[in-house]
Amino acid sequence: MSETTEPEYRVTTLELFFDLVFVFTLTQLTELLAADTSVRGFARVVLMLCVILWMYGGYAWLTNAVAPDNPVRRTLLMIGMGGFLLIALAIPDAFGASGIAFGIGYLIVNLVHSGLFIASGGRSAEAMARIALFNLTSAVVVVVGGFLPGAYRYGAYALALAVMVITPYVTPQRRVRIRPAHFVERHNLVVIVALGESIVAIGVGAAGLPVDMQLVLAVVFGLVLAYQFWWSYFGGGQDEVAVERLAALPDEKQSRKALAAYGWAHVPILLGIVVLAVGVKKTIGHATDHLYFSHALALAGGVALFLLGEVAFRKVLDIGPVWRRTAGAVAALATVPLGLWVALAQVAALTVVFGIVLIPEVRRNAQAERV
Repeated sequence: MSETTEPEYRVTTLELFFDLVFVFTLTQLTELLAADTSVRGFARVVLMLCVILWMYGGYAWLTNAVAPDNPVRRTLLMIGMGGFLLIALAIPDAFGASGIAFGIGYLIVNLVHSGLFIASGGRSAEAMARIALFNLTSAVVVVVGGFLPGAYRYGAYALALAVMVITPYVTPQRRVRIRPAHFVERHNLVVIVALGESIVAIGVGAAGLPVDMQLVLAVVFGLVLAYQFWWSYFGGGQDEVAVERLAALPDEKQSRKALAAYGWAHVPILLGIVVLAVGVKKTIGHATDHLYFSHALALAGGVALFLLGEVAFRKVLDIGPVWRRTAGAVAALATVPLGLWVALAQVAALTVVFGIVLIPEVRRNAQAERV
């Protein structure tokens, strides 16, 4: 463990306010995927989520190192929030007429992030100065992509993502030391925001429909799945173990492990929540009908992506066994034929699959609470 330990502090209300724009971002991505569940539609959502999440996570690193405790820092954070809002507004047509707006918003977010990080000084500023060059390069690529025809824009966003992927491996991170409790809490809130958006999607899908038994059952099963997602991520004390694991790591490993666990491993976790929300939305009002293949795959794929993301997360931080979640992801995909028969049958089967995955942990947790 490093001899230099940063003093801990809690996530501030300003950071919670900042997260509200992420709710809108996820809503836009969910609506975009719901409107086009083809491979092309999925590719667009994946590219945009990865690009956005890289910088959104960057702001979590920023406020972990630089507390928003004075008017200048708070004002700059709000400018960054404005950039994220512009990105979110541009999402529906980011591969069309709104591509330039998407790029400009992304550039604003990058400039504020790099400037505030470097100006703050401290032990992380030097490392951030090196990372900033790569971040700004990816932002320029995204801006240029906004001027390119749609087909080339995929390549531009993919190139920007490639720059992000290589950044940690070509910039030394030894001087970056995080505050584990704040870092974990900050990312926990992002997952809560995503789960909240999935519940909103259920409500939006049910709006204006007659409240009959078919609707009630579909909503209840959708809510149960959302709760199972929550319990899988939060219910077994996973966050407390993650804090301990990160705090125990030496400087040269901590930042890379933190990025792997809360950066890349969280992409399938958050993508799974978005994809499941689309599947549930397509089920509402059609619970006793058959689903199209892409809609049934969204239901199963959302659960599978979430579980596989948790597998990666737990493997990185060495948190408990992962074989049940791996088996659960495979079993979830096996429910697709049920959705092609009756939508409600697939949703019910997914709750059973997820329940089987969680039962041992629920029992262990209950026993620990009784001791």
